[in-house]
Amino acid sequence: MLLNSIKPGAGAKKAKRRVGRGIGSGLGKTAGRGHKGQKSRSGGFHKVGFEGGQMPLQRRLPKRGFVSMTPQTAEVRLGDLVKIQTQDIDVLALKQAGLIPSNAKSAKVYLCGNLSRTVKLQGIVATAGAKKAIEAAGGSVSNN
Repeated sequence: MLLNSIKPGAGAKKAKRRVGRGIGSGLGKTAGRGHKGQKSRSGGFHKVGFEGGQMPLQRRLPKRGFVSMTPQTAEVRLGDLVKIQTQDIDVLALKQAGLIPSNAKSAKVYLCGNLSRTVKLQGIVATAGAKKAIEAAGGSVSNN
């Protein structure tokens, strides 16, 4: 094969459509624009969402506000509380230990794993099963 003999495949190169070049081209006279109207004229365009002067849909609908999708309450496993050295555990201690993200506003402890030492949860919510397990280990849960 020689470089000067390479050609594109059959049908790969298609001539672009030449509009307004007479009746024989199939796109003469109106050049595919149809008859009359703003879109048939040169310079005739409108903004996206423009409805001919009618109040556009995005302005007819009421404003509903915005709800952030960032998680407000972080989840903590019961078994992960062993990683924290202090006995009193609050949201700040969980953040410093890296168990919850820094933007979390509150935390909830779920029953997953075992707790072998006494912990006091302050300002943290716990499920019923997690609360039983914490109290069985000699700890306590206060939500205030």
